[in-house]
Parts: sequence; structure tokens; C-alpha cells
Amino acid sequence: MEDKYIFSPVLIQVMLTLCLYIYLAVAKKKAVTLGQVNEERRALHDDAWPDGVLQINNCIRNQFEVPLLFYVLIGVLWSISAVNIYVQVAAWLFVVSRIAHAIIHMGSNYVPVRRRFFMIGCFILIGLTFYAGYELLAN
Repeated sequence: MEDKYIFSPVLIQVMLTLCLYIYLAVAKKKAVTLGQVNEERRALHDDAWPDGVLQINNCIRNQFEVPLLFYVLIGVLWSISAVNIYVQVAAWLFVVSRIAHAIIHMGSNYVPVRRRFFMIGCFILIGLTFYAGYELLAN
């Protein structure tokens, strides 16, 4: 498998984030149309929006926390020629965990289950970090 394919899960993660932005735009337009927005507070205060909009917004915010580390690690692993089948599988598992996390966040938003998928992603990143460190020191 070619190293460049490590960027496939990265693109899926980016697309997830972009889809959430589209969903947020639709939800905001609907909230404005239904008069559910405090127009005086809308520009500067999240609480001007209904809970459904805040839920999407929070999910998007999550896509710029741990996934940012994923982007950096994939770039590092690729740049030091440390991409192998295990890294590929780990990257895909990370993205699957993020998709599951987003689905739960947008659905039931049941925190104990959402946290499990968050932690799965974190453990994958910890493993990738140790592997990247090992590869840097070994070569």
C-alpha cells in the first residue's frame, strides 16, 4: 500500500467537519426563520441560539480539538516514512471513532457513550505518538 493513502482518512475527517458546518448553516437558517434566535445577542453570544444549534456547534468545536493532533501525527508519520499497514488501520479506526462520536453527539448526546468513543480515539493517538517517537529515535 502506498504511503500517500494515509491521507484518505484525513480527507474523511475533513469532510466530516465540513458536513457538520453545512448542517449548522441549515439549522441556523431554520432557527432564524422560526424566530428562535435572540437577535440582539446573536452576534456575540452562543446562548442566543436554541439548543439544537448549540449541539451542532459544540460537535464542530470537538472536531478542532483531538483531530488536530491526528492531522499533525499523520503528517509527521508520513514525513519520516513511518507509514505502514498498522498506521493505516489506526488512522481509519481513529476516523471511525470520530464519526461515531459525532453521530452520538448529534443524536442522543449521551455523554458516557460519547466519552467511550472519544477515549478510543485518544488511545489510538497515544499509540501513534509513541510509534512516531520510536521511529524518530530509531532512525
